[in-house]
Amino acid sequence: MQGRIIKGIAGFYYVRCGDRVYECKAKGILRRDNQKPLVGDRVEVDVLDETEGLGNLRELLPRESELIRPAVANVDQALVIFAIVKPQPNFNLLDRFLIMMGRQGLDCIICFNKADLDSEGAGGKYQRLYAGCGYRTLTVSARERAGIDELKRLLTGHTTAVAGPSGVGKSSVINCLQTGVVMETGEISAKIERGKHTTRHSELIAIGESSYILDTPGFSSLGLFNLEKEQLADFYPEFAPYEKHCRFGGCAHMGEPDCGVKAAVRSGAVSSLRYDNYCLLYEELKVQQRRDGARKKYCILS
Repeated sequence: MQGRIIKGIAGFYYVRCGDRVYECKAKGILRRDNQKPLVGDRVEVDVLDETEGLGNLRELLPRESELIRPAVANVDQALVIFAIVKPQPNFNLLDRFLIMMGRQGLDCIICFNKADLDSEGAGGKYQRLYAGCGYRTLTVSARERAGIDELKRLLTGHTTAVAGPSGVGKSSVINCLQTGVVMETGEISAKIERGKHTTRHSELIAIGESSYILDTPGFSSLGLFNLEKEQLADFYPEFAPYEKHCRFGGCAHMGEPDCGVKAAVRSGAVSSLRYDNYCLLYEELKVQQRRDGARKKYCILS
């Protein structure tokens, strides 16, 4: 019998086969071959007890894709959810999410939630900013279900990894998209405007025919691991049209003179908010590479 892993907890894998979910353990041959089942994997199952819904994972079927963080399989796009207010969006963190997903080859949709609390119209400004950078972007209100139909249309026919920090209403948005599993929702701390982590494990949820969302635990910070500073500009697609005006090939868009990207920032053609985040991340990667280089030198000398 073939199915798909929808959840994995403490060595048990929950596999949906048609309308049934079976609790399975990995057979010894998978462990001996060092094959690690992931949520999202398509698998073959041996049913041990039909009444109790128990089985064994017999074989992992070939993967179309595999993400490192979150560790999931067969995902073809990402949905990054942030709140417009309560908490205020951390755009540096948002850019980190976009870079992380972009590095893994996923197209990203940006969803700004809590439009019902947006008395100043900030959501429209955020939407225009990131849409101008080439991202599919929309605002929704999970509380009022506004914009949910449009979001669901963008997810139809895909397996979508859902990511975002705690407290932005991620679980509330997911509850609007499906009628089966109801995700636990958390409250916002009034003192620090930060939410409780209500998602404790990755879970694949069906929202329609051949349409799935994969909820992942919330993040409060993300390191840009294994990314060279010279690669960073590739994840700011709005820079590309102006790089041809840089005096130097391989311009880092930092301290160089006659930089086309910096000129575009000054003219307003490129967002200063995005460029400032780029500079912060570039310096972070520069320090990280210096430390990595010093560590390698120390290891060689030792």
